[in-house]
Amino acid sequence: MGSIFAVFLRLGLTSFGGPIAHLGYYRTEFVERRRWLSEAAYADLVALCQLLPGPASSQVSFAVGLGRGGLLGGVAAWLGFTLPSAVAMVLFAQGAAALTGPLSAGMLHGLQVVAVAVVAQAVWSMARSLCPDRPRATIAVVATLIVTGAPTAVGQIAAILAGAAAGVWLCREAPTVAAAARLTVPVPRALAVAAFAVFALLLIGLPIAAAVSAVPALAVAEAFYRAGALVFGGGHVVLPLLHASVVESGWVSEDAFLSGYGVAQAVPGPLFTFAAYLGATMPAPPSGWAGAALCLVAIFLPGLLLVLGVLPFWASLGRGRLMQAALWGVNAAVVGVLLGALYDPVWTKGIGGPADFALALVAFALLAVWKAPSWLAVLVSAAGGAALFGR
Repeated sequence: MGSIFAVFLRLGLTSFGGPIAHLGYYRTEFVERRRWLSEAAYADLVALCQLLPGPASSQVSFAVGLGRGGLLGGVAAWLGFTLPSAVAMVLFAQGAAALTGPLSAGMLHGLQVVAVAVVAQAVWSMARSLCPDRPRATIAVVATLIVTGAPTAVGQIAAILAGAAAGVWLCREAPTVAAAARLTVPVPRALAVAAFAVFALLLIGLPIAAAVSAVPALAVAEAFYRAGALVFGGGHVVLPLLHASVVESGWVSEDAFLSGYGVAQAVPGPLFTFAAYLGATMPAPPSGWAGAALCLVAIFLPGLLLVLGVLPFWASLGRGRLMQAALWGVNAAVVGVLLGALYDPVWTKGIGGPADFALALVAFALLAVWKAPSWLAVLVSAAGGAALFGR
């Protein structure tokens, strides 16, 4: 458990760039460097988490931990990846952190630029192994067109489902993948069914408990659990739900909400840790560290329960030829979804001129050519951003 926690803690301290960039960091760490997962198994896992509601990158980290150390390994992975940004957000809420001035702004811009390099390297590497022929390359291109034309969570799900259908039609002649190369996670089916039951019980029971009880903590837990359970796409998509829950109810002011959201873009790790900031900012109990912990667990819990409930059944899909063909199509569609995300929002938000492009190219060369660790590319990009834009 300690080694799993340490690996994900390092990722939680260095994984800038949002959920799509996180998937690139994961692939480099667990497919290329540590070989904890095969390329096919990792692609299966990413496809599953893209289909489920909740924060996809955190769900992937939880599942990787499950595969290495069972349920405790999954919890250790989630804690390691989540704690750094959650602590940073709480400290900011308490006034212990501030990111102001041109130098800080330049460093933050450098962190946006490095996300371009991370995602580009992930797309390049995954495309070579998951789209090696014309049918799968075509599926990836079509998936990119779908998510570019419909840049929403619905568009991502439609692209993946279309990839599965196209795979059954076009990829029957693709070589089958040995079961050992596919995603296998040691989750008993009884535990999976129990996770589904807890998910549904909390989704239905928390609103009832909050309505009949005057305990503020129940209302807070219900609002954040509902946001985590009903949002597809994670990250930025959850913000409208949180805004409706905490600003319109008067728990958090509009200015505090927007300033916290701005800082959330600057810290590594999952954007869902914005919930910790909101929990620490609320004046009514629970507040401070207790409120942060409550909101953090409530918003992440539904997505983790769904992963725990689905994994044993998802892993058994790759046994028949038609199912393997469908998964080939899904894997190719995932490459297309990542390619679409590389354009928007990663490229459109990170690259604004020749200097940005040059900095991204240096970071990409470090990752793809020199095989440098991700944290080094992050440091180089932050330093480059400060030098180029921090004046």
